[in-house]
Amino acid sequence: MTDKSPASAPEAAETASGSEQPAAGERPPAAQPPATEAPAAEQSAVEAPRADGETSAGAAAQDAAPSETAGEGAAAPQAAGRPVVKVSPAVYKRLTTGLGGFTMAMGACLLLVLAIFVITPRDNKEVLQTVDYSAQLWALRSDAPYTAYAPEGLPPHWRPTSSRLSGLDTGGKQPVAWHLGFVTPKGEYAAFELSNEKADQFVPRMATSSKPVGEQQVGGAAWTQYHRNDKKANTLARTLPDGVSLVVTGTASYEELAVLAGSLKPQPKQGAGPAPSASATQGS
Repeated sequence: MTDKSPASAPEAAETASGSEQPAAGERPPAAQPPATEAPAAEQSAVEAPRADGETSAGAAAQDAAPSETAGEGAAAPQAAGRPVVKVSPAVYKRLTTGLGGFTMAMGACLLLVLAIFVITPRDNKEVLQTVDYSAQLWALRSDAPYTAYAPEGLPPHWRPTSSRLSGLDTGGKQPVAWHLGFVTPKGEYAAFELSNEKADQFVPRMATSSKPVGEQQVGGAAWTQYHRNDKKANTLARTLPDGVSLVVTGTASYEELAVLAGSLKPQPKQGAGPAPSASATQGS
């Protein structure tokens, strides 16, 4: 049996060096540096040919497979919990921007609303409706058991705002009373109260006071003054010989109340017809 065991490394080196001896007269070749082994990283980068004949495209597909598997693994928990909703880039940007942009937009809207509120004209002054009391005055002149009184020739800007008539349909069982309210030229309130109720009951109730504070002459007639400080109420009252009471009262000054009291005139019964529009005769 022939011994075919390989020679040892020193012997192989000597044989190689002996076979490479230069011939006589030749210059020996320059010494070559010993070949260094490739780094382990480079050797691992070189892959052996696929035994099953896979192409480079197949290798690339296998290399890409781990990344796809990792992506699917990351999305798997989300898909298992709830369905994935696809949104447009604009919606995604709004959802991920945070509260900064939303706060700025809301602030801009509030500033716009505030600007509109500031520049919008407003009038908080209450406007009372002007009334026409001519029909009630005609009924009072025709059916009242006493001579009616009503304002005549009031200066401009005395505006009637309320009128109430009571007691005409009771057949004399109750007093007949008429209330006529005005807004004065100075923006105060003044009312004319007329009734055949007993004066000692009617006058204190209308004046909200039973204590006279003085007397004032209006058109040659004496009117009794009343004052209620906590209600800012001034009153002028006069009782006629037939027991009918005339009262002017309100927040108006005594001077304005005297103007209203001086305009009160008796209204004749005979030949009484519907009076002209009473509101038209007052300044408005």
